[in-house]
Amino acid sequence: MLRDSKLFWLYGGSAVFMILNLVLIMHDMYWLSVLPFVLGLLLLLFFSLDKLLFLLVVLTPFTFKFRHEDLGFTIDIPTEPWIVAIMLLFFFRLAYERTYDTRVLRHPVTVIILIQLLWMLVTTFTSEIPLVSAKYFISRLWYVVTFYFVAIYLFREQKNMQKFMWLFGGALLVVVLISTYRHFLLGFERTLGYWVVRPFFNDHTHYSAVIALVAPFFVVMAFNRSDSVLRRRLAMIIFIVFCAGILFSYSRASWLSLMFALIGFVILVFRIRFRFILAGLVLVIGSFTLFQTEIIMQLERNQQESSGDFAEHLRSVSNITSDASNLERINRWRSAYRMYQERPVLGWGPGTYQFVYAPFQRYEDYTIITTHFGDLGNAHSEYIGPLAESGIPGMVLMLSLALAVLAMGVRLFKEAPSREMRLMALGLSLGFITYFTHGFLNNFLDTDKASVPFWGMMAILVAMDVFYGKQQPVE
Repeated sequence: MLRDSKLFWLYGGSAVFMILNLVLIMHDMYWLSVLPFVLGLLLLLFFSLDKLLFLLVVLTPFTFKFRHEDLGFTIDIPTEPWIVAIMLLFFFRLAYERTYDTRVLRHPVTVIILIQLLWMLVTTFTSEIPLVSAKYFISRLWYVVTFYFVAIYLFREQKNMQKFMWLFGGALLVVVLISTYRHFLLGFERTLGYWVVRPFFNDHTHYSAVIALVAPFFVVMAFNRSDSVLRRRLAMIIFIVFCAGILFSYSRASWLSLMFALIGFVILVFRIRFRFILAGLVLVIGSFTLFQTEIIMQLERNQQESSGDFAEHLRSVSNITSDASNLERINRWRSAYRMYQERPVLGWGPGTYQFVYAPFQRYEDYTIITTHFGDLGNAHSEYIGPLAESGIPGMVLMLSLALAVLAMGVRLFKEAPSREMRLMALGLSLGFITYFTHGFLNNFLDTDKASVPFWGMMAILVAMDVFYGKQQPVE
């Protein structure tokens, strides 16, 4: 009798739902159709958070921005509401349980992240446009909380570390294949390559930076003897496709970042001693100091514009006299520096650069793509942007985070307890080399597609260090 009663309510409820939904659809109202999915996600949120988190990782490369004109906000659909929900759940549980792994909290990378967030909060209160800064700070907070502080608990299990990377990389692979195919249909024309990545990415530099961040992991995993031959071959195929995506993105910054990653690979794998690296840096810096006039004169002779020819396009990187993209980037940096000079400690507020930099432009820095209103975006640097928005502490904290992450990655590559983990540490570290070098020329941490892998990969390295770093090496 009880079983019959349950079946009655199940079938009856389903029938009512379908009839009501059909009526609403006939009146062009579709909101009830998503109710089952919302209820399913709510169940995952409260009873299987790991599955929800991995689902968000898969969906991230496919998100699109929805802007509500009346309320003046932009949100990434469908992931961002659930990222916010995870953050709120984390804070509720933290307030209730009043405990979090102190080993994670004491880790140098975590300490820098917390100080960075605290300083962003301080400069939000002193911001030129507090509402903009508050939105920016909260957005940064939900990515850090969800994909660093929450995800790090998932990475207590080593299998989840690889799972995170494979899920994001697999989803990104689909986007790269779609974008490359669309580009192929258009003859791989360079100028068309800027928009074939839409609606998944807003431009080709963003697209290529994210690919470059995760690509090294897959080439390293192709040599992981712990994996099956099929999986290793798949990893190499993904890496090759990613390289094609970067190549045809025509993003010079990403090309250069991969070159730096290759240098890092040679240094780490061949265990080149630090004193030789330091000597090389001193030689390069000393040579530039002694011959800076001659070097600048040589750069000014370079008239190579951006081109569809790969070699010519790469040579245009050093064109500081006529390449509009390079000159506009210099204009943004100089504007940011002038902003820093006016407010050297507190800056103008997180996220405010694009709204306040216009008056800091100078006529001699104008390019053919400069606007008098200064409405073309950010400072094009993960380091100079914080300098303008959060003062010298903002830039120092970002540089400190980069150095701490890379130092940790190098140490784990040498000391992790198994060959598989050492390879993972190598792949992730090379990925961070691409992002931190790319960060001198662009900044994308205000986007979901860069933030999710960036903070997630950082959480993996910290989890390795905290949960596995003290074990004895095992082959």
